Amino acid sequence: MIDNRTQLATSDARETALECLEAGLAAGHPERVIRDAVSLEGDALRVEDATYDLAVYEKIVVLGGGNAAAHVASALEVVLGDRIDGGVVVTDDPAETSRVRVLEGDHPVPSERGVEHTRELLAAADACGDRTLVLAAITGGGSSLMAAPADGISLEALERTTTALLESGADIHEINAVRKHLSALKGGQLARRIEPATAVSLVCSDVVGNDLSVVASGPLAPDESTYADALAVLERYDLDVPRSVADRLEAGESGVHPETPGPEASSFDAVSTHVVADGMTVLEAARDAATKRGYETLVLSSRIRGEARAAATAHVAIAEEARAMGTPVSTPAVILSGGETTVTVEGDGRGGPNQEFATSAGIELAAVAAGDSSGGDDTTAVAAIDTDGVDGTSAAAGALVDATTVEDRTLAREALEANDVAPYLEARKAAIQTGPTGTNLNDLRIVVLE
Repeated sequence: MIDNRTQLATSDARETALECLEAGLAAGHPERVIRDAVSLEGDALRVEDATYDLAVYEKIVVLGGGNAAAHVASALEVVLGDRIDGGVVVTDDPAETSRVRVLEGDHPVPSERGVEHTRELLAAADACGDRTLVLAAITGGGSSLMAAPADGISLEALERTTTALLESGADIHEINAVRKHLSALKGGQLARRIEPATAVSLVCSDVVGNDLSVVASGPLAPDESTYADALAVLERYDLDVPRSVADRLEAGESGVHPETPGPEASSFDAVSTHVVADGMTVLEAARDAATKRGYETLVLSSRIRGEARAAATAHVAIAEEARAMGTPVSTPAVILSGGETTVTVEGDGRGGPNQEFATSAGIELAAVAAGDSSGGDDTTAVAAIDTDGVDGTSAAAGALVDATTVEDRTLAREALEANDVAPYLEARKAAIQTGPTGTNLNDLRIVVLE
C-alpha cells in the first residue's frame, strides 16, 4: 500500500510504524468493511444488526459519493450481484463496477466535472419511487465531490469559498455549516430528493465523533445548522467570499430560502443509517499489528483535533514521558491516535496537516537529541497520514520521521511558517506515498518507541 516503503523502512522503529499504517489502511478498505457488515440470504439483506426484505422493492439502486464511494459500490455488487438495478456514485478514486455508474469529481475543491456528474446523481435520486431501495454510499470527501451549487451560486464562487474555508483553520463542523447552505444536496437535501424511496445509508466516517450531519456534509442526515450559523463562520474567520455567497446566506437568514431539513422533517422517516467504518476501525487494526510485533500499545484518542503542530508537540512529550518514566506506557511501545488536525494557512507552499504534524514532531525529536536526552535517535519514529492517501495540497499521504530527519531545525521551522513542508519532507525522503487508498477514515498517527 505504501509505494516508497523500502525507502522509508530504514530502522526497526520505522518498519513497525509502516506495518501499523498498512494494517490500518487494509482494515478500513470498503472491500473488507462491506464484507463484514453486509450479507444476503435469499431476500434478506443484512446490514450489521438490521435486516431488509428485498421482496418488497421493485428496484435497488446505489447512490452516493466520496473518496471511497466507488469501492463501496463495487463491494455491494459482490454481495448483491444482479439484484442491483443501477445507480450513480461520484468519486475521485474509481473502482471497477458492472451495474453502478462511477463518475469522477474532485477533492478537496469542487470542480466542473463534479458539478456535472452530481447533476446525474440528483437525476437518479429524483427518479426513485416508493418501491425503490436506495443503498447510499456516503464517505469522507463527499462534500467537495458531490458538488451541487444552490441557485445563484456559481462553481467559481463555490471554489473560492471552499478554498477560503479550508485555509482559515475552521473545523469541519464550521466548514460544513457554510457548504450545506450553498448546496442543493447537502444537509439532508438528498433525502428530500429520493422521497418516497427507502434509503439504507452506509457511512464510512471521516469525522471526529461520527456526526452524521458532517460526514460528506450529511446528504441523508438531519441538519441543525442554520443560515445564521454559516454567516457567523464567515464573520469569525473574517473570510472574503464572493458577493453572491454572502447574499444567499443573508437572504436565507431572512427567510427567503428554506432552511435545510432538521430532525423533525419527514424526509428522514424512511432513512436508516449504519456507520460501517470510522477512525477506530483503522486505529484498532494498527494497534493489533503493533501488539503482534511485541509492543505495548496505547490509543490516545480517535478524536485528536486542533492545530497539527501543537498536537505533534504533545505526542512527542508523551513519548518522552514513556521513555523516561515508563508512563503512561512502558517501552517498547506504540502510541496511536486518530482524528483530524487542522492548519491555519498563512504561506503559499505545499503540504497538509499530517506533514506539518510530522515536521513538528521531527523538530521536537531533534531537540531531544541535541539535549542528549533519551530517545534522540532512530529508535523513536513518528508517522502521520491522511487515510485517503492525499494530505492537504500535496500528493503525499503524510510523512515518517525520526530524530535524524531534521538536521537543521531553523530550516524546518521556516518550512512550517511558509506552510511549505512537502518539499522539505520530500528532500529528506520522509514523505509517505500511497496514492488513493480506497478509503477515508480520518488521520492515523503512530509513535514507535523501541
